[in-house]
Parts: sequence; C-alpha cells; structure tokens
Amino acid sequence: MNKDVDSTSSLRVEELLSRGVAEVIGKEDLKKKLESGKKLRVKLGIDPTSPNLHLGRSVPLLKMRDFQKLGHQVVFIVGDFTGVIGDSSDKESERPMLDHSVIEENKKSYFEQIGKLINLDQAELRYNSEWLEPLTYREIGEHADQFSVSDFIARENIAKRLTEGKRVSLREVLYPLMQGYDSVATKADVELGGIDQRFNLLSGRVLQEHFGQDPQSIVMTTFPILGLDGRKMSSSWGNTINFNDIPNDMYGKVMSMVDDQVPSYFEACTRLPMEEVNTIIKSHPKEAKMRLAFEITKLYHGEEAAKQAEENFAETFSKGGVPKDVETVRASKNTPLVEVLLKQGLVSSKTEFNRLQKEGAIKEIESGVYRIGKHRFLRIEIV
Repeated sequence: MNKDVDSTSSLRVEELLSRGVAEVIGKEDLKKKLESGKKLRVKLGIDPTSPNLHLGRSVPLLKMRDFQKLGHQVVFIVGDFTGVIGDSSDKESERPMLDHSVIEENKKSYFEQIGKLINLDQAELRYNSEWLEPLTYREIGEHADQFSVSDFIARENIAKRLTEGKRVSLREVLYPLMQGYDSVATKADVELGGIDQRFNLLSGRVLQEHFGQDPQSIVMTTFPILGLDGRKMSSSWGNTINFNDIPNDMYGKVMSMVDDQVPSYFEACTRLPMEEVNTIIKSHPKEAKMRLAFEITKLYHGEEAAKQAEENFAETFSKGGVPKDVETVRASKNTPLVEVLLKQGLVSSKTEFNRLQKEGAIKEIESGVYRIGKHRFLRIEIV
C-alpha cells in the first residue's frame, strides 16, 4: 500500500459501513470482502446539471475516499449523457432535458472539484457518454426487457406524481436503465449514491446479472443533508455550500445554518473521528458550529485559509466590520446589481435576488461593498 492508503485497522470497517450510511444492500458480503483484502471496484456517478459541486455531493464522495484509503479502486463517472436525459429520483415534477452544450460547459471542472476529496492519480475517471451514446435501439430494448413498467411506477415520487395527475415522461423511465448500464460498463463491485437513488442503483444489479457479471454487487446509500434553508441541498434551490466557494463564504455559510444541523454535518461532511465529534457537539452550540465551519473550510481550502476565514468572521461579526480579503469584481456602472451577483454565484436567480432585496438582506454597507444575507460580501469596482 502507498502513503495515501490506510490499513483496515486505522480506518475501521465498521465505520465505513455505518458513518453517514442509510443502507448497505449486501452488508455482510461487503464486510467479508473488506476483511479478506480483496480489491473492490467502487463506483459513483454524478450528473453535471450544475457547474458547481456542493456538500450534498460530498457525502458519497467522502465515502468513496474512505474506500480509496483502504486500497480499493474507485471509479468516478461524470454523467455527461445521463445529465442530458435527467434523473427524477428526487423530483416532484418532470425534470426537463438539458442542452448538450450546457452539460459540456458544466462538466469542465468536475474532476478538478472532486480532486479536493479523492486522489485523482489513483482514481479511474470516466464519462458515461463513452458507452451510452453508441447504444442501438436493439440494445436499449434488450436492457429495457429486464424491467417492467410497474417496477418504475411503484417508486414513491413517481406514484405520487401519477396520482396527482402530473406528467411522467417516458424518457424518465429510461434513466435507471442508463445508470444501471454504467455498472455493467465499469464492472462495479460496489455502487455508491444517495438514498433517493436506490432504484437506479439496484438496476445495476439486474443488468449485471443479465450480462453475466456478479449479480451481487453491493449497494451503499447515504443520507441527504439539508441546505441552508432547511430543504434538501440542491443547486436548483440555491441553498448550497459549494466546493468552490471562497473560504470566507464557505465559513460564513456554515455559521448561518441552524444549530440542529451541526451533528449531521460533522458525521457526513467531515472525517474527524466520531469520538472527537461527540465531544465537540456537547460544547456550546456556537463553538461547535465554529469548529465545523473551520473543519469544512480546511477540507476544501487548507488549514491556513480556514484560519484566515475564522479570523475574518470574528472581525466582521464581532466588530461589525468588512472581511479583509473580501472578493472584488469589476463591472460597468450600467450593469444591474442582480447581474453581477448572478455571475458571482451569490444569488441563484432573479427571483432569489428580488426576495432577498425585499427582505432587506442585500445592502451596500460601505461604498461599493455589498453584504448578501448575513455572511457573504462582495466589493464592486465601477469601470
């Protein structure tokens, strides 16, 4: 094993099987394989429906990192083909198809972003357009024949939409087939994903059996985490903490969450030992949250940046000042403020901008310096 790989004694198998985990299908089999020293192929796919990865995505990614540190082969798939089709697993209405050009633009920095959490040099990095785009109608028909329509419509969110008379596109039925075929193409031993993706992940087992691969591939699902507004973290809702948020913004966003979310974030979004976590969350809520903000910022930006963000937060909110290294952008005097904030990712839509303005949450606190919400700042230089 190399320096980036821990022995099983240093990263306990029991924690791998339980920390942030909703369900392990084939748990005993996985445990035996882990203890036997067999090298497993561990697959995770993410569709580039947004240019930014957020902490909700970090939960299965950190689990992938755990497997990697135990010496297993991780396979990360950017779903540049499935992203066009759209997954409705966690949606209450039909997800529109995305333009191929949007997906191509979004995916540009995905490997760079996941490199904050996993060792890219030791990972297998793939795009699923490699094997999905060449499929013929005959092959797709063969894949579809392994499932029934009732399998698909029995899913809770699909059944709910049908009961409410909402449209369910036939295209949506095809998505689990495609995700399942990812498992065949990569010969996955372990499937990782959110609990809302359970049906899609299990479809891999069905197709692997059809193609003569091990039908007992293991499925490990993780719990979702809540975003800054208390709903599931989602780019479409603009309630995210993104991998690429600057340190001040990342630290401030964590500090803005409600206290009740702190324990689940420690468990799912950091890798501090749980014994230490249990001690921290017994301390004063503000101290616990500050430690969480520090650990998350450190994970994505390094210790020095996390320390600076912590100092900036204390300076700004204890003394009512402006962060020393507030981000600065240049804009024409005719550029609407909403356009500047949208470009910088400080609001997700004009609707959010209007809501925040109406609530008084967007203020120019000194010449050219704007505060957005409680913890985000931007200096705009007019050119």
